[in-house]
Amino acid sequence: MVDKARRNFYRKENAFKGIAFVSTLTSILAVVVICLFIFSRGLPTIKEIGIKNFILGAKWAPNANPAKFGIFPFILSSFYVTLGAVLLGVPTGIFTAVFMAKYCPKKLHSTFTAGINLMAGIPSIIYGFFGLTVVVPVIAKAINKNGLTMLAAIIILAIMILPTVISLSQAAINSVEKSYYEGAMALGATKERSIFTVVLPAAKSGIISAVILGMGRAIGETMAVILVAGGQPRMPNGLFKGVRTLTMNIALEMGYAADLHREALIATGAVLFIFILIINIIFVISKRRRIKE
Repeated sequence: MVDKARRNFYRKENAFKGIAFVSTLTSILAVVVICLFIFSRGLPTIKEIGIKNFILGAKWAPNANPAKFGIFPFILSSFYVTLGAVLLGVPTGIFTAVFMAKYCPKKLHSTFTAGINLMAGIPSIIYGFFGLTVVVPVIAKAINKNGLTMLAAIIILAIMILPTVISLSQAAINSVEKSYYEGAMALGATKERSIFTVVLPAAKSGIISAVILGMGRAIGETMAVILVAGGQPRMPNGLFKGVRTLTMNIALEMGYAADLHREALIATGAVLFIFILIINIIFVISKRRRIKE
């Protein structure tokens, strides 16, 4: 009976290992297939158009004669919108994480946590509708012009990255040894000074990871940005002008694109994919540094 029970135990354990291995292999295979599709279609197109003309080209005119496929305005727009969202959303997220970790009353903590988690689950199209009906009219009234601007996109993306920044920053703050905070308080530092000069520096690796993941969310967002950014295929020219990001360009034109135009959009996706890979590599490096510390 003992031997039979042991055999059943090992059989179940091996079955679980097999399922876990297949699941892991499927995930890796999915990433490999996506990479092969994007780069096998995108890189030859970039070579055909010309790396300089494609990456650094300032004009996107697929219907012109000859057609022009320069995505530099979209790269700049993506960079500016992402940077603006990070500059606006990250400080707000970190201060919120500090409040949740050190100041929030226990009775309200679960309610606020549920609200933050709910923000993470709201579809991006809902954020886009909120921006279109609330943020865009406010900007239009303030500048007396069209409110579909870079600023509207920055505000919406800043709101969208908040759950990521708050959750990961709060986890990083909570992972800091309590003795750091208690020691600073024992030496006569105020609560605020203890938090901002001792706890936050000790949690910097986790906070940096939160910022990097927030950037990844912002640079890859499509639907919300489409509704509020204006979508003009031109060089970005200030916060109160419309812009078009890399993701917007693909989503707006893929439905009717054909031939080289369609391949150029896939190549745009390859460039975006490279940016996302770079962000993820930075995240992995920062995570390893955090583990070593």
